[in-house]
Amino acid sequence: MMASHNHSSSPLAFVFTTFKICFCLLFLYLIGAATAELSPDFYNETCPDALSIIESAVNSAVKSEPRMGASLLRLHFHDCFVNGCDASILLDDIPCIFTGEKTARPNANSVRGYEVVDAIKSQLEAACSGVVSCADILAVAARDSVVALRGPSWRVILGRRDSETASFNAADSGNIPGPSSNLTALITAFAKKGFTFREMVALSGSHTIGEARCTIFKDRIYNDTDIDASFKTFLQANCPRSGGDNNTISPLDIQTPTGFDNAYYTNLVNKKGLLHSDQQLFSGGGDEGHTADVVNIYRTTPTTFFSDFAKAMVKMANLSLITGTSGQIRINCRKTN
Repeated sequence: MMASHNHSSSPLAFVFTTFKICFCLLFLYLIGAATAELSPDFYNETCPDALSIIESAVNSAVKSEPRMGASLLRLHFHDCFVNGCDASILLDDIPCIFTGEKTARPNANSVRGYEVVDAIKSQLEAACSGVVSCADILAVAARDSVVALRGPSWRVILGRRDSETASFNAADSGNIPGPSSNLTALITAFAKKGFTFREMVALSGSHTIGEARCTIFKDRIYNDTDIDASFKTFLQANCPRSGGDNNTISPLDIQTPTGFDNAYYTNLVNKKGLLHSDQQLFSGGGDEGHTADVVNIYRTTPTTFFSDFAKAMVKMANLSLITGTSGQIRINCRKTN
């Protein structure tokens, strides 16, 4: 009878097995350590007034201009969808040296609120210099903006660090879905970031606040057929097919433009979505996730919308974070240290 060879009894096998066990334990430890770096209480000891400083500044800005609430929320979204929530969108261009994300198509002449972030950062630097990241400011300001406009709240995990660079190409190449996107493109763009179609519909509800320029919705009001006739006529009066001011603005939610609620979804059912991409959630057709069913759920059950929106915002705010000793805490959000 042939003798069997028990390889596991050799000294080399023992060492290899021990190494694997130690490596796995180390891997699990590192995962735990990385998770532990993020916490809603991250600044309790190092900058205890951080959250109240941000909240006060946001409330003041929104009270002065309600539209700013939507702008700060959008700033966070446009940051997170390009290489993660790292405040890269805040970096200014440096002529002949560096081109950031501000001039990319989704952001140029569109994203706003930079001055509010600057003011918040200045106050935080005065209170606790070099402690609170610009990425965390964006995440908290987005939440506080929604709350200021009577929307839901959620716990923001803190401890993000700031990027040391930005990517014009990443911001310009379709990571951020545009206002002319069809349903398939929307689902694909959000799925690439790990979102379900339901989470996409929930996050799209951010368009219950804010405004858009004529040039952004002009194609819809002159070429789309899934639009209410009186709504179309009303918009065309201030946004002519040719000539006129392309920068004339209209509210994304015509019913309650400065209140965070579920009226956006009622608008979609009534064919009064301002953007083509908005209306696609209800009129896009096909069976790609049945987004119209979710629109109807949120239209009839505002508590479900608020709950789903808050959960999706927590998920978005954790996209590809820089933590630990990577990146930096910018002193000025517009430039690296």
